Amino acid sequence: MGKRTMVAAVSLALLSGCTTYYKVHDPTTGKDYYTTKLDQKKSGSTTLTDARTKKMVTVQNSEVQKIKKEEYEVGINPPPPPPAPEPAPNPFK
Repeated sequence: MGKRTMVAAVSLALLSGCTTYYKVHDPTTGKDYYTTKLDQKKSGSTTLTDARTKKMVTVQNSEVQKIKKEEYEVGINPPPPPPAPEPAPNPFK
């Protein structure tokens, strides 16, 4: 393998695994947002595109945390809620 081909292969391998995953918590509302790109302003606000809703969100007082890909994927695809309990039998039937 030539030197250029090897450098290109190594560069491509490094770039493919460089995504950073974030969990942004809004302590005011209690909501969590998941994103791979965010913009933190000097004012303290954070602007991001929520991976679940695909909507741009600005959080005024945010808590930003870097997370692993597995936690990100669970966060954007939460498990379905448990089934509702069956109603109690009617004793008057």
